[in-house]
Amino acid sequence: MNPRIAFLLIGCAAFAAGLQTAQAEQVGEVDTVFKLIGPDHKIVVDAYDDPKVNGVSCYVSRAKTGGIKGAVGLAEDKAEASIACRQVGPVSFTEPLRARDEVFSERQSILFKRLRVVRMVDAKRNTLIYLSYSDRLIEGSPQNSVSAVPIDRATPIPVK
Repeated sequence: MNPRIAFLLIGCAAFAAGLQTAQAEQVGEVDTVFKLIGPDHKIVVDAYDDPKVNGVSCYVSRAKTGGIKGAVGLAEDKAEASIACRQVGPVSFTEPLRARDEVFSERQSILFKRLRVVRMVDAKRNTLIYLSYSDRLIEGSPQNSVSAVPIDRATPIPVK
């Protein structure tokens, strides 16, 4: 194997291993539109545990397009999402946090559209802010949702 290609592959693997993004766990769903062929249109609620903050989970609700296009992964989900983040246990940090860091990203269409959840640190108020939004390669959406999790002053947020 070409040494340059091997170096590139090792670098990509190391970069991917360094990315700690939350994994979605579906909590529930409700149907919004009946589809005769394919799955129904629905609203799904997913839970995400922050990979760098133990004891904090976010719940994101979003539309999921059904029908034939939805069944085969060709549908484009709407850009609307809502987020609520809460302390669900004792808070601890696996490492110092960046002032702004992407916690989660998921594809919403076959090309170029993603749902993103970003964590921001408000060090002055010792609070974690989580922002959900959808973006696109050409034109993103200004629709967003925000949630804040205040952390007890006895546990200062470590910031890089």
